[in-house]
Amino acid sequence: MPLSTVVHPHSPVGIDAVGLRHFEGYTLVHWNLNPAELVEHAVKNHEGHLTGHGALRVLTGQYTGRSPKDKYFVEEPGSKDKIWWGPINQPCTQELFDHMYDRVIDHLSQQQDLFVVDAFVGADKKYRLPIRVISEAAYHALFSWNMFVRATQEELAAHVPEFTVLAAPSLVARPDIDGTRTGTFIGVDLAQNLIIIVGTLYSGEVKKGLFSVMNYLLPQKGVMPMHCSANMGHRGDTAVFFGLSGTGKTTLSADSSRILIGDDEHGWSNDGVFNFEGGCYAKTIDLDPESEPEIYATTQRFGTILENVLLTHANREPDFSSKRFTENTRCSYPIDYIPNASESGLGGHPQNIIFLTADAFGVLPPVSKLTLAQAQYHFISGYTAKVAGTERGVTEPQATFSACFGAPFMPLHPTVYAELLAEKIQKHGSDVWLVNTGWNGRGERMPIKYTRRMVNAILNGELAGVEFTEEPYMGLMIPTSVPDVPEEVLHPVNAWPSESAYAVKAKELAASFRKNFNQFADQASPEVLAAGPKV
Repeated sequence: MPLSTVVHPHSPVGIDAVGLRHFEGYTLVHWNLNPAELVEHAVKNHEGHLTGHGALRVLTGQYTGRSPKDKYFVEEPGSKDKIWWGPINQPCTQELFDHMYDRVIDHLSQQQDLFVVDAFVGADKKYRLPIRVISEAAYHALFSWNMFVRATQEELAAHVPEFTVLAAPSLVARPDIDGTRTGTFIGVDLAQNLIIIVGTLYSGEVKKGLFSVMNYLLPQKGVMPMHCSANMGHRGDTAVFFGLSGTGKTTLSADSSRILIGDDEHGWSNDGVFNFEGGCYAKTIDLDPESEPEIYATTQRFGTILENVLLTHANREPDFSSKRFTENTRCSYPIDYIPNASESGLGGHPQNIIFLTADAFGVLPPVSKLTLAQAQYHFISGYTAKVAGTERGVTEPQATFSACFGAPFMPLHPTVYAELLAEKIQKHGSDVWLVNTGWNGRGERMPIKYTRRMVNAILNGELAGVEFTEEPYMGLMIPTSVPDVPEEVLHPVNAWPSESAYAVKAKELAASFRKNFNQFADQASPEVLAAGPKV
């Protein structure tokens, strides 16, 4: 007797549309199950365990982060001349994709259970993408239910997916036979509207694969896709926070005094900002109930997924301080688990745009204001420290540049996104800020209470009348005062034993910026090139 006996509404488009074979009496296809049913299946199938508070803890096995070196776009005529090919957007042949697709179809068609989720990417109905996720893992279905925009019963009955994800985590590729790099293969075919995921259970591949698709499609419609969180004040003032994993996007946007639009992925259209997702995917390493109460509360609820979090033996309580499985521990939950979350996922045009970075050198100031050209320069640069555990092989923070604060998900050339962002900044009069949540010259990370206060000062307009001084190496404008923040914190040189020691590191970082930007110089304007470091 199957666990799910309720007949759920589902699309008239069957799984055979992507080539899957439904063996009557053998393969049971579970359509659009609710969270309770999915949790039951996940526990029954030994995919996870319930915590003491009812969240589902899942261990993703060998891969506890994304595998960017195993992700490929098919080199096909329709997108070949648009994609920015290189080590990030790697090409694969149609033959390789089709071969792996055949293996996935054969594998999934032989599973006893398949879980299908029909949903949308994008809260704005003008630009949302109808998607379908098919996986052998109930955990992937629960993750998709949490993370994507949920369809109504009426929408499910008429759902026609425009992009499908086929996830086969227990299928391992054979490099010597299949021609893959490793046992993992993530392939995106923009012509066939397909993503296939092989050899990894990590659910971030599902989410980021579809984010990459949106980042390809939306600029062609005049919409700016953004790897950012967004929130809105009760006056309707919208702010967006760009930044890579671990820089504070989720933490700083989950402010109880503001309405959360979303924590990771958004579009900026002519009508304003809209969330791509229906949930949040927050890092939980060292999660503290006092400094991050809203996020912590979600980890104590049924329906939340905890990824690679250690549970205590006594009462199955999560130990968020443990790095036993990875430093990239995460939780996935519906956005309405945050009390002040937006019901619509929509906001206005942002009045403030904040670039978050985690500088590992102790050089960048904790807050500075950018000109339009500097905004483009720093957006294209995307400087931060890569956080341990987010990708395989990263065991400690490393200085890195990730174009558009999300290069692994940006199929087009970074200047395409930068120019689109500049157009919207100019049109809507947005102010742009660089906020450093990283380390100072003493190796101390910026206290979150100061970062929150600086961000609130930006959003509340408290820096409008403040004087600014120019930092001599990067040319950044630093406010001379921020309410409730010690003045000595505002300029990074004050944390160094000497000004000369600071100058050495500042020049090193400036050189790194210039070296990195050389790859974009031929397509950047003279104004943007001049907005780089002053030394």
